[in-house]
Amino acid sequence: MAVAKRWTIMEAIKGVIIVGFFMNVKLSVQLKSSHPLHGVVERINEEGGPYIGLLMAYPTEETVLLDCGLFVPSSNIPWVDLAGRRFNIGKIKGVDVIYVMTGEQRLNAGITVQLLLDVFDIKGVVHYGTAGSANDSLSFGDVSVPKYVAFTGSWYWEDFDSVEGGLTELKFGAYNFPRGGDNLLAKIEFTPEEVYYSNGKPMEEVFWLPVEPKWFNVSSQLVDLELQQCVNETYCLPETPKVVYGLRASTADIFVDNAAYRKFLFSEFNVSTVDEESSAILMTSITNGVPCIVFRGVSDLAGAAAGEKLASGLVSSSSLSSLAAVNALTVAVEFIELIGSASAYSNQDH
Repeated sequence: MAVAKRWTIMEAIKGVIIVGFFMNVKLSVQLKSSHPLHGVVERINEEGGPYIGLLMAYPTEETVLLDCGLFVPSSNIPWVDLAGRRFNIGKIKGVDVIYVMTGEQRLNAGITVQLLLDVFDIKGVVHYGTAGSANDSLSFGDVSVPKYVAFTGSWYWEDFDSVEGGLTELKFGAYNFPRGGDNLLAKIEFTPEEVYYSNGKPMEEVFWLPVEPKWFNVSSQLVDLELQQCVNETYCLPETPKVVYGLRASTADIFVDNAAYRKFLFSEFNVSTVDEESSAILMTSITNGVPCIVFRGVSDLAGAAAGEKLASGLVSSSSLSSLAAVNALTVAVEFIELIGSASAYSNQDH
């Protein structure tokens, strides 16, 4: 009996050692030992971190980061290229940060986040960028900090005479042009996504993805943050842009340049901003158990008619996009400083 008992104890100890080994593998061996950048990545994780992952999708959004001078590249290893993406290592206001361009739309964004989380020691993800507005109460230059983000590009096609059920339906016939003509597109029903978790929680179908609550609450401290109002030396927005909390955002691989669809999203889902990456970044972070927050600056009114455009002829769309990116970055940077100095919000708390 004594021998059997001792063997049981040894097995238990061995099990603890094995579990500990695999936990260490996750933290320090993110690339195969044969990978040419294995040693480089190990040095990055050993010399800094845990890092905040900072993500943006469009060149304009990276340009405003480089122009502001707040990102200080690492003097040892300033960047590393993996899977066609450049991961830039450095600091923002003393906080260890790795920033990377995701590329446009959901697939690129999801791949980039998974690569970031698999390879580097990341304690959370901050995503900033521009967005179209679907909410008339939002103004150009405002920064939305959504509490929920949905993927509104997942559809189930239905027949005209199908029974309504499930999530909201979009009936194309309601938007016939000209009126009275046949509409063979019928209607679509919006569907949820399957979300998988790394903590053993079973898969569930989710339509509204929640932003990490603790991070969302921390970001509320930035409500009075001063944002840029002037587009250029000759034109300033009629109102000072503001930070707006608790709205809902929509993501799809669709550039929403249609006023009717914009109004549909707002009236049926209460969506205030539309973009092409946020839900993928948030969903990938949730799957990996890593906190994530989104900051989106309003650069345009989605599908705006000529009469709805701001100061027609006075300011270019690229200038508005740059202003929106600057304001979104401003909020993101201040948030990074807050979260970087608050040890209570480290990855260990999740």
